[in-house]
Amino acid sequence: MPKWMMGDMAVLKNLMMTLKPLMAEPKRSIIKILSDGVKGTNEIYQALQERGLNMPRSTLYYHLSALEDMGIIEMAGYREVGGGAPEKLWKLRVRKIGIDLVTGEIFRE
Repeated sequence: MPKWMMGDMAVLKNLMMTLKPLMAEPKRSIIKILSDGVKGTNEIYQALQERGLNMPRSTLYYHLSALEDMGIIEMAGYREVGGGAPEKLWKLRVRKIGIDLVTGEIFRE
């Protein structure tokens, strides 16, 4: 490990704790799916199934909520679908996460 990293292990640990859940499936795939723009919950669910990530819808809602709580995605609105409940639309809120080497602060863009 480079010497400059040794002094601020707490900052690096914080960054790792932020990134680790984002790199695991299905959160990573959800982020990639939303990189093309706004998508509805049904579109995300179908795209995950096409990638071989079969899960109950409740599990998808859990991961969407977790990504929203982390500030990575946000709800972009609603889409009226037939006569049923409106479908939530999602978009990426953050495309980059990094660390400022001078201050040690974690940034999101």
